Amino acid sequence: MPKPSKNPSVVLQNPVLLPMLPLRGIMVFPYMVLHFDVGRSRSIQALEQAMVEDQRVFLTAQRDADQDDPGLDTLYVVGVIAQVKQILKLPGDNIRVLVEGEQRGRLEAIVEEDPCYIARITPVHTVTPPASTQTRAMLKATMHFVGEYAKISGRVSSDTMDSLKNIHDPCQLADVIAANLLTRLEDRQRVLEQFDGTERLTDLCTILARETELAGVEREVQARVKKQIEKNQREYYLREQIKAIQTELGDREATNVDDLQQRLGHTPLNDEARERVQREIQRLSHMPPGSPEIGVCRTYIEWVLDLPWGKRTPDNLDLRRARRVLDQDHFGMRQVKDRIVEYLAVRRIKNDMKGPILCLVGPPGVGKTSIARSVARSLGRKFVQMSLGGVRDEAEIRGHRRTYIGAIPGRIISAIKQGGTENPVFLFDEIDKMGNDFRGDPASAMLEVLDGEQNFAFRDHYLELPYDLSRVLFLTTANTADTIPRALLDRMEVIQLSGYTEEEKLQIAKRHLLPKQIKEHGLAPHTVRVPDKLMRALITGYTREAGVRQLERTIGKLVRKAAVRMLDEGWEETTLTHDQAEKDLGAPRYRFDRAGKKPEVGVVNGLAYTAFGGDTLQIETSVMPGTGVLELTGQLGDVMKESARAAKSWVRAHADGLGIAPDFYEKMDIHIHVPEGAVPKDGPSAGVTLTCALTSALTGIPVKQNVAMTGEITLLGRVLPIGGVKEKLLAAHRAGVDTVLIPQENVKDLEEVPDNVRQRLQVLPVTSIDEVLHIALTRPPEALHGG
Repeated sequence: MPKPSKNPSVVLQNPVLLPMLPLRGIMVFPYMVLHFDVGRSRSIQALEQAMVEDQRVFLTAQRDADQDDPGLDTLYVVGVIAQVKQILKLPGDNIRVLVEGEQRGRLEAIVEEDPCYIARITPVHTVTPPASTQTRAMLKATMHFVGEYAKISGRVSSDTMDSLKNIHDPCQLADVIAANLLTRLEDRQRVLEQFDGTERLTDLCTILARETELAGVEREVQARVKKQIEKNQREYYLREQIKAIQTELGDREATNVDDLQQRLGHTPLNDEARERVQREIQRLSHMPPGSPEIGVCRTYIEWVLDLPWGKRTPDNLDLRRARRVLDQDHFGMRQVKDRIVEYLAVRRIKNDMKGPILCLVGPPGVGKTSIARSVARSLGRKFVQMSLGGVRDEAEIRGHRRTYIGAIPGRIISAIKQGGTENPVFLFDEIDKMGNDFRGDPASAMLEVLDGEQNFAFRDHYLELPYDLSRVLFLTTANTADTIPRALLDRMEVIQLSGYTEEEKLQIAKRHLLPKQIKEHGLAPHTVRVPDKLMRALITGYTREAGVRQLERTIGKLVRKAAVRMLDEGWEETTLTHDQAEKDLGAPRYRFDRAGKKPEVGVVNGLAYTAFGGDTLQIETSVMPGTGVLELTGQLGDVMKESARAAKSWVRAHADGLGIAPDFYEKMDIHIHVPEGAVPKDGPSAGVTLTCALTSALTGIPVKQNVAMTGEITLLGRVLPIGGVKEKLLAAHRAGVDTVLIPQENVKDLEEVPDNVRQRLQVLPVTSIDEVLHIALTRPPEALHGG
């Protein structure tokens, strides 16, 4: 007996056992005749089983067409019971079968799997709804959607439309339309699974409406593409005509844009740059031959395309290799090396980190520029350099606008193009020596370049396009930070580089300078040897500098002289002596002031920090009868003169306690001289020294000559901190001083002083001038002694 159904138009018949064929990518509907090829063994066995019985099979589609052995969960439950009409064997064990769909069926279970699928199927019979107004309306609506779809898509033949008009059964019409018009397997299956005829038409209309809309969009896209192709073909034809004319006129290359168009297609520009270049190429292609604008336009396009858009060198993030490379090229400079290693370590953790902007500040010749090259070598990056010394025109940074004849990009964009990558190591040398005038302020233009929050879209005046500089590792060098504008200095990470000590210069000369000069002069390694004692004599007697440039030139001269002797005498190697060096170089040019051996009145050892490192100053003070005049000689600067007046005021205020006549400032002239007279001197750090010298001269108490001092003084007698402690202590050590007085607040700076120097010096921190006088004078003033 048939099973009852909730829908009166659907009758579920008694289940039957039928051979089953899973279909891949195709579907069969009732009333549909279809032939297809069968190759799977189970499917062939199912057909043979059907031919033995009543020639009926159950056909259902696979959800996954790539699966060879589908199971119940990979098959659609609703399929079609079909009649096998014909079987034709093909070469290669394949079979072509012709089937006709009879009615829907629902897969209940797979009973057998070998040798073929035998399934329990519930046949589904759909009762045709009686003719009614609603049915006729549905049929009319369906044909309307079919007509719209046929009109828009153009995929439905007129014969198909005529045959559809002759079908009045809603169920059959829906099946025929789905079988012939629908292309997506999911849409066909949706119609097949709808047992009710009216609902089936409703679903079909929904699908046709969607497909009609998609077909309309597709048609519009095709029309636009066709129009564009026709336009391109027309433009191509016209361009070829122009080329032919230009070739005849001998002006073929001027406006040839094919090479530019090809380069544009292979260059990864940003959207704004691509749009601008495309517009310029189009403009160039339309220019008449001989136009003066051709060269200007083509030069601009080539500049943009020549930039290294998207080209980057991969960073070598091996920390050990980086340390090894940096140590091979430079001795010391630990702060710079550590900062580069820190950057590499962070880059290994965070790949998109922006490059640091470092400013190396130090005296000439300490290796600021050369360490930048070593940084590039350690990272595996390209190196570009731009000297800012004397730059006064903002256009050198940002370039000239294209309105000017002969305009070119600024030197930054030019250097990036020269480097050939987006992430070079970029050195701005001598950034402290930029100027400004009526042509602009280049330091202000540098604010955008050296600001990590802005330089990702740097705009050169010539290009007028955003270019990303955020991946560049910027290094700048300066001899002093005082002349760098505050806003620019704030954007950089400043690393102070002090002058080299005598021991550091010795190691640099042995490890780098001497081997370099031997190699540059064509000699074999180790053929010229310089003993350490002689090298120290060269450092102290023939050079006076914070760096090693003059020392390298001196060594080079000795190597050349040695090469002459080796050729004259036939030697293969030589060891230089002091006598040979003095003969080749002449007498020593410099001497370091040695401290006196016995105490002297009014003579005090001061310490100074110059661009060439530390030095000692013997400040001499003499008093004589007069009218209270304070004479200052030795090319003293304004700050140092003010320190001398402050020292005089302190002595005058404490005259009673120091045992000095209270009216000395009226009856005595004071002369303070600071040798060497031809060398300018300035700074507040001589305040303590001046006070001590003045006190000694007025009291007649000698000053110990094994003591040196430095520090700024206030009117209250407090000793304030100063700079250059490392260099000053090195100078005291060279001068033979064994005791150095420094301000208490400078004790923290002793960490920078080499251990061998600290061990040989007694460094005494002081907070007031009273402590200085107690230590430096051979005896306290009488009043102080009495107290």
